[in-house]
Order: sequence, then C-alpha cells, then structure tokens
Amino acid sequence: MSQLAPIVETFNWPVRVYWEDTDAGGIVFYANYLKFFERSRTEWLRTKDIHQQALRERTGGMFVVGHADVHYLKSAKLDDELCITTTLTHAGRASMTIFQQAFLQSPAQRVLLCEATIRAGWVNAESLKPERIPAQILDALT
Repeated sequence: MSQLAPIVETFNWPVRVYWEDTDAGGIVFYANYLKFFERSRTEWLRTKDIHQQALRERTGGMFVVGHADVHYLKSAKLDDELCITTTLTHAGRASMTIFQQAFLQSPAQRVLLCEATIRAGWVNAESLKPERIPAQILDALT
C-alpha cells in the first residue's frame, strides 16, 4: 500500500483483544480492525482537543468515512496486545486522508497485522451534504 508522507506525527493507541473481538476460532473478526481504527482516530482527535459530539453541537458538522482501503496481512488472536497507529497524510478543504496500521505488540518485535488508508469527509450533520472543514479544525489537525 502506498503511503503519503505524514503531516503530523504518528499517534499510537493500545488495544487488547477481547473475546467479543474474535470469531469462533479465537481470531479477530476482520471487521473489528475497522472498529479499532475508528477508536484510534477518535482518541487521536481527542489529543487535539477535538471531541466529536461537542464538535457536532458547536459547528453542526462531523466527519464521516467515505472510503476505506484495507489490507489484512496476519491474524490477531484472543488476548493479544495490539498497537493501532494513526497518521494524517492529507488534509484538504473538505476531507482528510489517514493511514492506519494494527501491530501485534510482542516482547521481541512489532508485527504488522493490518493496514488501511481511510478518507473521511466533513459533512453537515443534518443534511449529510459535504461542506468545508472549519479552519480552526484544520489548524488543529495540521
């Protein structure tokens, strides 16, 4: 997967794999990587003092995912400790592109399990029509 140069530093967020994250074989269900990525993006935004509910109430807008390109490389299992990374690679007037990876954290090394390029657009929360990202949010992101 090609990756653009990061605009800001990479954010790291730890995740423990719980029973609810796995299928009957104890392997992380593939769609749950998207949940891990969503949670990491939310926590990354919080570090920039961007709280999504407050943002929606204050600006009337919100981010929505419009595209996700996901590559699954290896499986995580029950009780694994993961590190989810979030890196902003592009911020435009109406959308941003984020590169995310899920790594298995082992004492010896980090093993890449899954990676995705996510495009999130800014929309009016009521109409869901695209709008420009407010300048103060773009400033906080970059």
